[in-house]
Amino acid sequence: MIVGIPKEVKNNEFRVSTTPAGVHALAANHTVLVEKGAGVGSAITDEEYVKAGARIIDSADDLWAQADMIIKVKEPIASEYHRMRKGQILFTYLHLAASRECTEALIKSGTTAIAYETVEAPGNKNALPLLAPMSEVAGRMSIQVGAAALQRPNGGRGVLLGGVPGVQPGKVVILGGGSVGVSAAAMAIGLRADVTLLDINLKRLVEIDEMFHGQVKTIASSAYAIEQYCTQADLVIGGVLIPGAAAPKLVTDKIVSQMKPGSVLVDVAIDQGGCFEGSKPTTHADPTFKVHESLYYCVANMPGAVPATSTAALSNATLKYSLALANKGWEEALADDPGFERGLNVHDGKVTYAAVATAHGL
Repeated sequence: MIVGIPKEVKNNEFRVSTTPAGVHALAANHTVLVEKGAGVGSAITDEEYVKAGARIIDSADDLWAQADMIIKVKEPIASEYHRMRKGQILFTYLHLAASRECTEALIKSGTTAIAYETVEAPGNKNALPLLAPMSEVAGRMSIQVGAAALQRPNGGRGVLLGGVPGVQPGKVVILGGGSVGVSAAAMAIGLRADVTLLDINLKRLVEIDEMFHGQVKTIASSAYAIEQYCTQADLVIGGVLIPGAAAPKLVTDKIVSQMKPGSVLVDVAIDQGGCFEGSKPTTHADPTFKVHESLYYCVANMPGAVPATSTAALSNATLKYSLALANKGWEEALADDPGFERGLNVHDGKVTYAAVATAHGL
């Protein structure tokens, strides 16, 4: 099989889908094409890819035209739609429930599109092995970017999350106890913030309480509790996920209108439409905007800002699946692994993932 690794073109996206180690594994039995400069943002040179067994291609159009399978990081954007074609495999993050435009482009192209974020671990539909590493990165980053946004010159309240002796720490409220929420809690605790985490799963709250030895306050989530805790927060992290589906809108405009002036909301669920009513996708070039007197951070590719870390984490997770697709073809690879089969979102002009179809009435 001819495998193509293109350069990402989304605004301020510096990741690349595959490291030289991944290329080396694929190149043992397949032809691997890497677009010129694809790894530069992640501190990977073309020479490293060549040494690993890849061939460098100057043009994105040529790479897409030659490849049987494209392995990317982010969903295709409008400038890439014309490159997709019937019979080609696309393996990447798609987040289609949040983008009817991309969904329709994939349907029109006839591409076989497999989404990282809906692949399930064998025998555990609640474990998403290809989403988890980026969720961990984004969860950790959410506290970093939230702490920076809270600084007065950046538009925030002027609160130091950890406080100092004699001064109370900042209040962090985290919605969701999955990979994002737990990673955010770990960072916030490390900064000595006052941390509260809300989730609807009581068993998960018990696990989190034990995990953090009681340092994180755990609250059963409800509309009442969300309003109660968010209105007292300095920083709110939205990390709620329904696999493949649009995120639920948990924090309403009314709640935000009651929050402290200069408080910050970081919507890590923005890839799936966001879990705050006022959320809209932003970029690393212009990451924040105001709603009432609060500051929203809604960057849709947060891990793209730390590509040296996130590229390696992503490639580590996806490689065995990429090898299965290349070695067996998509039909056999998915048939052999029911969890992997859940990654199929669009094939031959049809949506094949129920939550995406529901989101767009298809």
